[in-house]
Amino acid sequence: MSQAANSKSRNDERMFFYVAIIMSLVLGTGFCLLLFTLDSRENGVSAATENSPPRLIPPDHPRHLASFSLTDRTGREVTRSELDGKIVVVDFLFTGCSLTCPAVNRCMAQIQQFTSNQPNVKLVSLTVDPRDDSVSVLAKYSERFGADTNRWLFLTGDETNLYGLIRTCFLAQDLVDPFGYMPGNFSHTDRIALVDAQGNLRGYFDGLNQNTGTAVVAEISHLKE
Repeated sequence: MSQAANSKSRNDERMFFYVAIIMSLVLGTGFCLLLFTLDSRENGVSAATENSPPRLIPPDHPRHLASFSLTDRTGREVTRSELDGKIVVVDFLFTGCSLTCPAVNRCMAQIQQFTSNQPNVKLVSLTVDPRDDSVSVLAKYSERFGADTNRWLFLTGDETNLYGLIRTCFLAQDLVDPFGYMPGNFSHTDRIALVDAQGNLRGYFDGLNQNTGTAVVAEISHLKE
């Protein structure tokens, strides 16, 4: 091969190398911009959801608080009659949950604080994992949120009875979902339910919304009118 041909070949290789570098930089920069855009949109949606005024979500069909007999974190039996004539704020948890459950229960703690002078308001936390959430486990868990044993009940019990209560009175249950991560496969366990003094489920609030505590208390005041 002639010297001129060798020189042309080296120039072509050098040009290909430069083009490859430029294309890599362009593609890399574009990918980074795409990730940044998606992340910004996701954070924007999350922030909008957290800061938007929470609304009362009506139940899928009329629901009423049924009779039950469960065990509180103190070890005592709690029945439906203890809640007669009370406005009841209900949430759902399992102590092995590290993200949504603590956030929802911090909201419950806020509601407890806001209603501290309202003895006719009770808070109830129902575990969806009675196999692991024993009385002692719930007792320790409740301490994280400063739960008043007289006003905020953490209930567990026989799985059949507990799941029947949750399914009948509060949440839908999908028993055929193979990918359900929540014990019991209940839907919308991050919601906080509100039951009026007559035992009727009035609806739900988003338990992850930072303004839900205030909204629940406002709805409680409305129920007393």
